[in-house]
Amino acid sequence: MFLVIFRLGSFIVLPGVDPNKLETSTNKIFGLLDTLLGGAFSNASIFGLGIMPYISASIVLQLLTVAVPYFQKLQKEGESGRKKINQLTRLLTVAITLAQAVGYIAATIPAEAIKPGFEGVMFNVTSMVVLTGGTIFCMWMGEKITEKGIGNGISMLIMIGIVSRFPGAILKEALSLKLSGALTFMLEIGVLFFVVMGVVMITQAVRRIPVQYAKQMVGNKVYGGQRQYLPIKVNSAGVMPIIFAQSLMFLPAMIASAFRDTSDLAGTIGTVFSDYTSWQYNLLFALLIIVFTFFYTAIAINPQQISDDMKRNNGFIPGVKPGPTTTEYIAEVLDRITLPGAIFLAIIAILPSFAAKMGVSRDFAQFFGGTSLLILVGVVLDTLQQIESYLLIRHYEGMMKSGKFKASADSMAAMAS
Repeated sequence: MFLVIFRLGSFIVLPGVDPNKLETSTNKIFGLLDTLLGGAFSNASIFGLGIMPYISASIVLQLLTVAVPYFQKLQKEGESGRKKINQLTRLLTVAITLAQAVGYIAATIPAEAIKPGFEGVMFNVTSMVVLTGGTIFCMWMGEKITEKGIGNGISMLIMIGIVSRFPGAILKEALSLKLSGALTFMLEIGVLFFVVMGVVMITQAVRRIPVQYAKQMVGNKVYGGQRQYLPIKVNSAGVMPIIFAQSLMFLPAMIASAFRDTSDLAGTIGTVFSDYTSWQYNLLFALLIIVFTFFYTAIAINPQQISDDMKRNNGFIPGVKPGPTTTEYIAEVLDRITLPGAIFLAIIAILPSFAAKMGVSRDFAQFFGGTSLLILVGVVLDTLQQIESYLLIRHYEGMMKSGKFKASADSMAAMAS
């Protein structure tokens, strides 16, 4: 029901705006953002900024957690510290949304689309308040989905926006090619299939580090002695680097659009970063993805903590001394597998620009890899894994007797033993 409410909100236009007079924007980066928001951006809806300001605020707070001692202390305080960080994230979201609302109004709502009697400063103020309220409401829904449902609510809100645009994009591509391009359309679908398989493969790929546990005598019984594995995913950061990078990529074009009438430099920047096929856009996008992949991996996985837990449980990696040597070994393995994973994410993220250059329509090219596909596959796989874990924990054996659920349950049970 939250997802239904989110989709309905993307069609509710801001007060004072005539939807029939909105420009059909040709701005390519805004079109990509519109895909992530399920059309809410171009509709000038109350959810026009969606959940993106909240993601930007989360990025800022995570950076502060690494660089500022006060936030590092909050992170170490457990549940109370996490609540304080969440509260600061919400407050920062309000500030970012108010700032972005100014650029959004200037870039997407032409003067002729504003109804008589709504013009002037009051329209800008009310629109800023409504856009901010819409973003905060989206943030609240995302948190409730995470708390009450299965999966990450913020990611699911973005995913449902992407899914809502996919049927129309593929239908439009098929109609544009018609019968004369049937072979070309089938070729595009085939390439898309292999791209999806590649994304699934890199998302699920794991580097298993063998861990040996020493034998212990407890009474008359011997415990331990078995070999297990420490699984480290090639893409430990998941979909978050893509979301983080994309949430920042539309800012240069949006800011430049707000000053396009007063500065030639702003117009140049806006033109370059509004075209997602330009080499400047793709280079910056790829670099941001690589940086955020390493950053998020460093936050998600702590080699020192893994080494200490392993030593505490009398475990060791064969051929590696416990303690600092084990920490260095895990960190080295993590760096080696994160780099190719980050490069692969960056390549997949810029594939739509190559697809567009090859003649694929813009709407369909955005699903030809890129942010849309990475988010879609990542969120679906993560949600599926949580469902399977839930079924295993609750012992719903009847639902795990066949297919993927049984295979995943057997593998998870083997790892647990």
